[in-house]
Amino acid sequence: MKKILPFLLAVSFLCPPMVADDRKENARLENCGVVIQEIMDIPDDIPQDLVDKAYCIIVYPSVVKAAFVFGASYGRGAMTCRSGEHFNGPWSAPAMMALEGGSFGLQIGGQATDFVLLIMNGRGANSVLSSKVKLGADASAAAGPKGRNAEASTDVTLRAEILSYSRARGLFAGISLAGSTVRPDNTANERLYKKRVSPQDVVFKGMVPVPAAAQRLISYLNKKSPKNLSSGKEI
Repeated sequence: MKKILPFLLAVSFLCPPMVADDRKENARLENCGVVIQEIMDIPDDIPQDLVDKAYCIIVYPSVVKAAFVFGASYGRGAMTCRSGEHFNGPWSAPAMMALEGGSFGLQIGGQATDFVLLIMNGRGANSVLSSKVKLGADASAAAGPKGRNAEASTDVTLRAEILSYSRARGLFAGISLAGSTVRPDNTANERLYKKRVSPQDVVFKGMVPVPAAAQRLISYLNKKSPKNLSSGKEI
């Protein structure tokens, strides 16, 4: 009994943080679902034709920024892709993602801002899920056009691998995130799925089910944009 008691005490101290971490990841996924639905339900925000041509979507709810001499950002969110070898299937289970870095484009103030990134081809999707990617350097990025009548076929839009949008204090706009880095949040993925699993295994291979907390996000995207209408053949 004397040997068991210290063990039980140790477990009791260790369990609360593990539960708290799990709740945090699930809360992020729930917030991602809320953000994407609120933004995409407004016709004057992200053009539907761009959503239909996107291979993947990353949502960063409530990214915290502090504008001093340079803008700085720190955010955690989730990425989902169209499943299948050619990105033409239903939206996948989410991989947890991180957004870090600084640029003048992030200087909106000290408030929290929601970001949505559309990944427009397979090369961009594979790059982001494989390692840390610096936007504007490792992957071409541009502020996304907005509005139902937006010209989505401009040279910038056609060349960009990633289109970025922001929403702060009710204001929605395309915004440049050049200089920021996007990377998989492997620690968060392990906490969420209760095992070590690579982002590629989550998104491309379907090795994990969609978590309950992500059902709103994935169900909404499957309803809003069930088919990849991109004309590109590159995967």
